[in-house]
Amino acid sequence: MLSLSSSLRIWLATQPTDLRKSFDTLAELVRQQLSADPLSGHLFVFRNRRADRVKLLYWDEDGFAIWYKRLEEGTFRFPISADGRVALRAADLQMILDGVDLDSVKRRKRWRRPAG
Repeated sequence: MLSLSSSLRIWLATQPTDLRKSFDTLAELVRQQLSADPLSGHLFVFRNRRADRVKLLYWDEDGFAIWYKRLEEGTFRFPISADGRVALRAADLQMILDGVDLDSVKRRKRWRRPAG
């Protein structure tokens, strides 16, 4: 069971990644492809080419942790981005992992605090 805080920042790498990569190589991908700090405590999500596997990398106070999921049937549906990364909310990631296509989700208007 994966429990995610609503305050957690989540970054999805939209380009397929070779998921044979492990801690250090994924951390370097966070730096190069996502232009982020892998030690920030944010959650970084990587997918494979067939979109049937995901790896999540995060810094857990004293070391990296990886969470990995392989589907026995079907695929994940990931958002598309021109710059190769997408910021997700915890609820969005949970829906993706549960098999929901975010393009088909209709969201009601909500107030958001202005950035800055």
